Amino acid sequence: MRIGLALSGGGARGIAHLGVLKALDEQGINISIISGVSSGAIAGVFYGYGYAPDEILKLIKELSVFQVVRPVFGKPGLLHLEEVEKLYHKYLGPHLKFEDLKIPVVVSATEMNEGVTAYFSSGEVIKPLLASSAVPILYQPIHLNGKILSDGGLLNNLPVEPLFRNCDVKIAVHVNPINHQAQVTSIRGMVERTAMLAINSNVKLRINQCDLFLEPQGLKAFRLTSFRKADEIFEVGYRYAMDMERHIRKLVNEI
Repeated sequence: MRIGLALSGGGARGIAHLGVLKALDEQGINISIISGVSSGAIAGVFYGYGYAPDEILKLIKELSVFQVVRPVFGKPGLLHLEEVEKLYHKYLGPHLKFEDLKIPVVVSATEMNEGVTAYFSSGEVIKPLLASSAVPILYQPIHLNGKILSDGGLLNNLPVEPLFRNCDVKIAVHVNPINHQAQVTSIRGMVERTAMLAINSNVKLRINQCDLFLEPQGLKAFRLTSFRKADEIFEVGYRYAMDMERHIRKLVNEI
């Protein structure tokens, strides 16, 4: 049986993907293919490379966002991703190809000129991985093979499509549950809320395309930038997936 996993984007909330992956490991669920976008793509690539979820969490906690970004003025995007690229080179190798991953991974990004989702599953990994989380305006886009690439979540924040013909079971993990009791009190909060609501609209279209949709509701308590709460976010994902074990096993056993 081939089990496919689609991992959404979600900023710091994406750390919950690691908790889910740890729970699936402990349940003996072997993932055959991962499709990820933004933080989900990062979790997928590192996991597919061979890092254990706890190792990836440790790596994230050791990094400081402010140490890997610096402003660039006069160009599209205020921040560049050169330092992030160096970190990927350090922990994944500068010449990593999708074909080298222990678990096949598909990374999605948005091709800004055509206005379509671009999927990457062969060739070099680092550039597509950078592009997948390059939020427009905030980060410079990534130029690759004549394409201008930015955050894949703009058009598809739950990339289940690459799983359709590649697996028997499609499990999706969405880390952006909408908090309907939110109180927006600042411009920053309004910007974050606007982005979340807009992106979630393209997720709704794909929920019914999954055999199992996992959405840890405890993540409502965290912001997209709550990296300092990495341990708590990881635990939310882990506990939720453990609580869902009977549903996961039932799905797997029925196929």
